[in-house]
Formats: sequence, structure tokens, C-alpha cells
Amino acid sequence: MNETRRDGIPGLGLLVVWLLLFLANIAGFVWSFFGIETLWPLTIFTIIVAIVLFIMLPGFFKVAPNEGKVFQLFGAYRGTARQPGLRWTNPFYTKEGISLRVRNFETGRVKVNDRRGNPIEIAAVVVWRVVDSAEAAFQVDDYENYVHVQSEAAVRNLATGYSYDAHEAGEISLTTHTAEISEQLKTEIQDRLAQAGVEVQEARVSHLAYAPEIAAAMLRRQQASAVIAARQKIVEGAVGMVENALAMLSERGVIELDEERKAAMVSNLLVVLTSEHATQPVVNTGTLYQ
Repeated sequence: MNETRRDGIPGLGLLVVWLLLFLANIAGFVWSFFGIETLWPLTIFTIIVAIVLFIMLPGFFKVAPNEGKVFQLFGAYRGTARQPGLRWTNPFYTKEGISLRVRNFETGRVKVNDRRGNPIEIAAVVVWRVVDSAEAAFQVDDYENYVHVQSEAAVRNLATGYSYDAHEAGEISLTTHTAEISEQLKTEIQDRLAQAGVEVQEARVSHLAYAPEIAAAMLRRQQASAVIAARQKIVEGAVGMVENALAMLSERGVIELDEERKAAMVSNLLVVLTSEHATQPVVNTGTLYQ
């Protein structure tokens, strides 16, 4: 079922005509019934006109900006009015207003296991709007509740497909690839809400954390990983500095060292460069080998 535009006719001018006819009909009725002579044909005519005017009255309706009025006639869909202002249509239509404005909401924090089985808490912000009023009104029972429930289901499904942290090079995780995760979440929610006439404009993770029962252990793990990564960088830099020092000493002929003395020098330099605390130098006052 797709939306069909049916805006009706402008209602402001018709309302003025309706009011004039109503006043004229009242005047005709009073003149025919309470005049010098009772005019039954005119009285009957004014009664018929009054009935027609009152039947026409429910046909007036107003449409706010970014709103749609869905028309039904005895249960059958007859169209949607989107033109803002006062309008008039078939008075026997039933009219249901549906907001077409952009809306957003935040899903509740749900606890779910990530790809590696770690319990995490995750929530998302979803920005959406109705683009097809017919589908929103007739394809689902309550489209707003449908959006909320399906969005939370999509967030759960997304969290189970990715790990919280990346443990391998190039691995997509929830914490390191926010743009990719947001795009995937938007696509998954849109697939679920398409049949309800809803367009998802944006979906982003708003809360992401380990579950409280493992948060402390995972924090220590992250700290250990950070320390290991930092020490690796320090060792790589120290090795490069030692290599450059030995190469420069050899090129400039400052001193000739045998393999044993080179090993001792490398050991001393690595200790100095990789130590977490300031080192205490020892001045050699003897010869090179004593």
C-alpha cells in the first residue's frame, strides 16, 4: 500500500460561502415561518438546505505544516492530504493525522553479549520520520511503538556481530570503527522499518560499556594492553637509536669495538633508554677494558 495525494479543495473561501448560505438560510426560514403568511414550500426548502449545510460541515479540516491527513471511506483508504491550511473534502471521510516531522529517540540500555561473548551495555540514538503515511497507518498497528521495538532489536543484533575491542589488525569493532558501525546500524534499522513507511536519517551508538560485572577486569586488560603497546614502541625506538649510534661510531672511526664490547654497549644503552626511572651513570676512570 502506497500513499496517494488527495489534498481536497481550499477551504477558506468555501467556509465563507458556507457561512453566507447558513445566515441566508436562517433568514429565509424566519421569514417563511414567522412572516405575514406562512410559506411552507420555502420552509421545507430551508430545512433541506440546512441539512445539506450540516452534512458539509464535517468536510472542513486543517493540515499543519509537516502533517498528513489520512482519509478513509467506510474502511477503504482514499488518500492523504499534505497541503497545509484549511481544506475541504468528502464529509463522509474519516481523517487521521500523522506527523511527518523529523523525530528522534534514544533506545534503552540493553545488555547483550558481543561477538567474543563479553557482556556489554549498548544504546543508540535514532533519527527518523514518516515518508509514507499510508504504510504507517495501515501496514503496522502502532508505527511509533514499532519503530522503538525494532530499533532496539537492531541494536541487539548489531552488538552480537562485532567485538567490543579490536584484537587483530583490520578488525572492525564497536569502539574503533564508529562510522562503519553507525552506517551498519542505520542500514539494519531501515531494513526493519521500511514496511512501516519510515525513513531512518541517522543512527548512532550513544552508550557503550562493558557490563558492571566484568568492567573492572576488562579495564585492567585494557591497561595491560596499553602498557605492552607503549613498551613495544619504546623498545623499537631504543633499538633504532642503538643501531644509529654503533653505525655512526663505525663510520667516523671514533673507536673500534670487538663483539663483546659491542654487546656490552648495546646492553647498557638499552637499559638507559628503556628504563622507566632515571639511570645513574658510572664513570670509567680506567682503561677501556678495565
